[in-house]
Amino acid sequence: MRLMFRTKVEGIENIPGSGAVILAGNHLTFIDSMILPLVCDRTVHFIGKDEYVTGKGLKGRVMAWFFTGSGMIPVDRDGANGGVAALMTGRRILEEGKIFGIYPEGTRSPDGRLYRGRTGIARLTLMTGAPVVPFAMIGTDKLQPGGKGMPRPGRVTLRFGEPMEFSRYEGMDRDRYVLRAVTDSVMAEVMRLSGQEYVDMYATKAKAA
Repeated sequence: MRLMFRTKVEGIENIPGSGAVILAGNHLTFIDSMILPLVCDRTVHFIGKDEYVTGKGLKGRVMAWFFTGSGMIPVDRDGANGGVAALMTGRRILEEGKIFGIYPEGTRSPDGRLYRGRTGIARLTLMTGAPVVPFAMIGTDKLQPGGKGMPRPGRVTLRFGEPMEFSRYEGMDRDRYVLRAVTDSVMAEVMRLSGQEYVDMYATKAKAA
């Protein structure tokens, strides 16, 4: 895997060596979730579709082996309580002092641009006090356009920013204006790191248009 995706990593020292941390970044294609765990010394736990570990045949078994071993926690995100389950799972991981990875856009970008973040990232950092380390995937969409099919070998960049902390908003995790402000602050840093054009619209809405 490392030979297939030759990854230039910048700012890895910004990830604390211990304690709860939220890694929040852009999401260009399927292989983002394969590259992120490979470059981090600590295990990165993240939410994934349960279909990633329930597939049939050789491909299904390989995917289940990789994602389970790399820290993915399967959740039925399409269910009625999928969003709540994902949030509570993230909170539990952080309260255990681990790393939780999240894509605030909520889905892959349909066109390579950066879309509006959902406020789950803000809820997690305010509920747990965990710092947010923003990151940017660069070039992964060129290796696997549309997130489908076999990815091509090639070079990508994974850039981490400095930790962001929001202790000044402690106890305000139910204030929707605070949640939006915190989320937008994180997305602004992801945009700076990635160089992407920002679209003030949810990616799911753009896909449905």
